Amino acid sequence: MESGHHITPPSGAAHPPDAVAPSIRYLRRREIDTTRWDNCIDNALNSIIYGRSYYLDAMAAGQWDALVLGDYLAVMPLPWRSRAGIRYLYQPSFTQQTGIFSAGPIPPALVGAFLEKVRSHFRFAEIYLNYGNQHPGLQEHANFILPLDTSYDQLAANFKEDLSRNLRHTQRLPLNYMKVLDLATALENYRIHYGDRTPHVRREDYHHFAGICFHWQQKGQLVIRGVIGDKQQWLATAILLKDKRRLTLLQSNTLPAGRPLHANHYLLDQLIREWAGSGYVLDFEGSDIPGIAHFYKNFGSLDQPYYFYRHNGLPWPLSSFKLPSTNIRP
Repeated sequence: MESGHHITPPSGAAHPPDAVAPSIRYLRRREIDTTRWDNCIDNALNSIIYGRSYYLDAMAAGQWDALVLGDYLAVMPLPWRSRAGIRYLYQPSFTQQTGIFSAGPIPPALVGAFLEKVRSHFRFAEIYLNYGNQHPGLQEHANFILPLDTSYDQLAANFKEDLSRNLRHTQRLPLNYMKVLDLATALENYRIHYGDRTPHVRREDYHHFAGICFHWQQKGQLVIRGVIGDKQQWLATAILLKDKRRLTLLQSNTLPAGRPLHANHYLLDQLIREWAGSGYVLDFEGSDIPGIAHFYKNFGSLDQPYYFYRHNGLPWPLSSFKLPSTNIRP
């Protein structure tokens, strides 16, 4: 295991301003005002669902603390686990990015102040910070988004030629875009076909995630779409969360019969057609894997990177071992 690196704030900000650093409080979960917390997340410039208290309670099993600046001016959730008496930060399953959230811009000096506070409480951390947490030394990870603020024709004009060619092919096939799909079926299909690619995701993680999805569905915030063929069999499915600003592609599943038919191309094209001009941002949620990145780029998407932070301050020989259950993406 490589030695942990410490992030140094940029020149001129080696020590965070005195008015900022002392105002960052460490709070246990029971001490957090969830109303103020969720208001901060909802009003943040970089708001994403993964920062909401009920999402963290579900996916981290309620085992998360937080850093809070002032009167919830900026917040950072800290999901943690413990092994052999060592508490460490990790990234919960189905939680792409967390990090610092704020209604105002988050300058690198403030990111540095938060991370310094993290190091004072945890000797090991492997976490993903969100797209608003840029800082020198953090490793970027790709995440593609597509603003849906123009007409479908304008959006489709930016599709790459190989995508357009595949879509022309799907027009000659008996494919049907469906807006009615059983949530439990969509979730189970994803687990069956993709579970072996994410062995770190435990059965209880799927259970907790399903609970969140059913909660969103009851609130009218879940979008479930699918494609069926001429034999009425499912070829591709997608589960998305709709919040105030984003349509987040939580799960995308192409079944074996749908691959040669480009069913997933057709599904996302129809989704873009449905939501074009809505003002939402379609968040594809990834990826660094070249083939998947190429697929999302074909839709004319933009890379909005998020950031990986790793800290290893454990004493030798513990520093040479990797703590378990740190759900780091490939």
